[in-house]
Amino acid sequence: MNKHIFLDHLTASVGGLIAGKKKFFASGLQSPGFEAHIAAIELDSPSIAGEGIFEIKAKTLVGNLGCAFRVAQWMGIDYPTIIYHHGNNERPFDFKKSAKNTFYNILANPKYGIEANLVVVRAPFHDCRLSHYQQKMTELKNFVGMISTSVKLNEVLIQSIQGESKSRVITAGISLGGWATNLHRAIYNTSTAYAPLMAGTFLGDLFLKSKYRKMTSDFALSNPEQIKKVLNFDGLFKTKNEQNLFPLLGVYDQFIEYNVQSKSYEGYPLKTIEKGHVTGALSSKILKNHILEVLKSTISSSHF
Repeated sequence: MNKHIFLDHLTASVGGLIAGKKKFFASGLQSPGFEAHIAAIELDSPSIAGEGIFEIKAKTLVGNLGCAFRVAQWMGIDYPTIIYHHGNNERPFDFKKSAKNTFYNILANPKYGIEANLVVVRAPFHDCRLSHYQQKMTELKNFVGMISTSVKLNEVLIQSIQGESKSRVITAGISLGGWATNLHRAIYNTSTAYAPLMAGTFLGDLFLKSKYRKMTSDFALSNPEQIKKVLNFDGLFKTKNEQNLFPLLGVYDQFIEYNVQSKSYEGYPLKTIEKGHVTGALSSKILKNHILEVLKSTISSSHF
């Protein structure tokens, strides 16, 4: 077992122990699908006028949810914009060195000098204690509501930017954020390009088949068809065929399994790295370069 696989196994085992009785979907499996949930969400249309943190209240099928976005760098409406979605249990607005924040490590560190507007979306339940997040995730409907709200907020931001400028918008995200990136494309497909990092479209399989199942409740594992019905969106994703998709997967990823999730990307330029999920998330330079390559490709490609 190489170090990439080992670290993923260890992370899943520890995560399962910490979750205890609060494993994913332990209390309820009833939930509307992503399309129905996203269509029902109501939230304010923010106006991006500069850097700062903007809190948003969303009315959803699971009640009012708080989400937010941070404009970490604003160079002007005529510059391209990268909208990034964070991973599970990250704190995307915390720029301290000790913080779990892939947005800062990959894009927002000022030393990179990226010539683009940099925006990060914060999903619901990511401004609270881990125990509160875990409690909410015992209900499948809350998990669906969380991702759906991020997708809707992403669309509102894109519409705001595109309403004022023809500049390019890149939607990117890692792990949880990668699922949101793909789901946005499946439903809206309004971004110039998409760069999902370590994610796919078979979201139900993550909880049922990968090593991540150690954090899935027995109740959910005993109802696989319901989980796949609600969470897998591969069929919807395949209805879009524009060449605007630039995914990245890790060969040794024990959560976003290459052999499973790579089927999401047939016909698209899939970048493969010799990493697992944990080691891939720590490979900030590789991930940054991938997103910047996508940004560069939108300049030269006639499609855009």
